[in-house]
Amino acid sequence: MNAYRAVFRILLILAMALGIGALFILLIGENPILAYAALLRGAFGTRLGLGTVIAGFTPLLLTSTAFALAAKAGAFNVGVEGEVILGGITAAYIGINWGFLPVSLLYAACFLGAVIVSGLWALIPAVLKVYYNVSEVCVTILMNTVAVYIASYLVSGPMSAGSAIPQSAPVLVTLPKIIKPSSANAGIFIAIFLVILIILMLCKSKWGYKIKMVGTNPMNADYTGTSSKRVFISCMLLSGMLGGIAGCIEVLGVHGYYLDNFAKDLGINGMLAALIVKSNVFFTPFIAFFLSVLKAGAMAMQQATNVPKSIVDTVSAVFIIVATMDFVLERRKGKKREALSLPSGAEEEGGS
Repeated sequence: MNAYRAVFRILLILAMALGIGALFILLIGENPILAYAALLRGAFGTRLGLGTVIAGFTPLLLTSTAFALAAKAGAFNVGVEGEVILGGITAAYIGINWGFLPVSLLYAACFLGAVIVSGLWALIPAVLKVYYNVSEVCVTILMNTVAVYIASYLVSGPMSAGSAIPQSAPVLVTLPKIIKPSSANAGIFIAIFLVILIILMLCKSKWGYKIKMVGTNPMNADYTGTSSKRVFISCMLLSGMLGGIAGCIEVLGVHGYYLDNFAKDLGINGMLAALIVKSNVFFTPFIAFFLSVLKAGAMAMQQATNVPKSIVDTVSAVFIIVATMDFVLERRKGKKREALSLPSGAEEEGGS
C-alpha cells in the first residue's frame, strides 16, 4: 500500500509540474502538446538525443543516490557538488601525471583517488556534525565554494592546458563511448551497478537496517546499541565517495580533461531528484532520468516550437517548491516522533 501511495504521489507531482509548464506555454501563445512532443523527439528521436539523455543521466544517478543515502541516516548533504568537483580534479591529476602505470591500473588509480579524496572531504562536515553539533548544511554549502576555488585555481595554474577556457590537459585514459556522436559512455554501467549495490545494501543488510533506524530516531538507535554517530559518518563517507565517482566519470568519460565549472547544478539536481521521492533510493533513479530527459530535449523544443528552453526551469522550480515543503514537514514530524519516543530515563537525565 505504501509503495502504491508513493507512486501515486510521484505521478501527481510530475503531472502538477508539467501542467504548470503547459500553462506557461499557453500564456506565450504556443501549443503545450506540440512543445512536449518536440521535447520528447529531441530526447529520443535521434542517437545524439538518446546519448545526451544517458550522458546527463549518469552523473545525476550517482549524485541523487549520494544525497538519498546520506538522507537515510538523517544527513542533509548539500556538498555533493563539491565532492563531484574534487573527484573530477583528482581523477584528472592522476590521469595526466601517472602515465607510468599500465592502462588498467591507471583507470583504477583515477577512480580510487577520486573516491578517497571525495570521501575524506565528506568526512569533514560529518565529524563536525556528530562531535560538535555544527550544521552539516552550512558546512557543506561553504565547502562547495572552497572546492570550486581549489579546482579553478588548479586548472588556471598548475594543471592548466594553456587554453582560453580554464581546463586541464587531456587525461591519458578515457572511458569508451557507447552511443556516438554523443558523450554517453561506459560510466553508465558503473553508475547502475553501484546504485543497485546501494539499494541491496539498504534493503537486505543489517547495516541498511541500522541506517534506517538512525535516520528515523538516532536516540532510540543509541539506546538499542547502534552507534548513531558511526552510522551517520559512514553514510556521509559513502555519499562523498559516490560524488567522487560521478566526477571521475565526467572527466574520463565525457570531457577527457577537467573542464572548469563542469559540475554546475549536478549536486542541486541530484538533491532535487532525491527530495521529490523523499530520498527513496528505488524511485530516485526514475526522477533523475526524467530530469535528464527534460534537459536533453529542451533545446529541440525551443527550435521546433519557439518555446524557450527555460520553461524546463519552471518545471524544475515546481519540483523544488514541492520537495522543499515535503522535506520541512517531514523534518518537523521526525522531531516530534523523536521527542515522543524519548525514553523516560533520558528525560530525567536531561532534566537533571
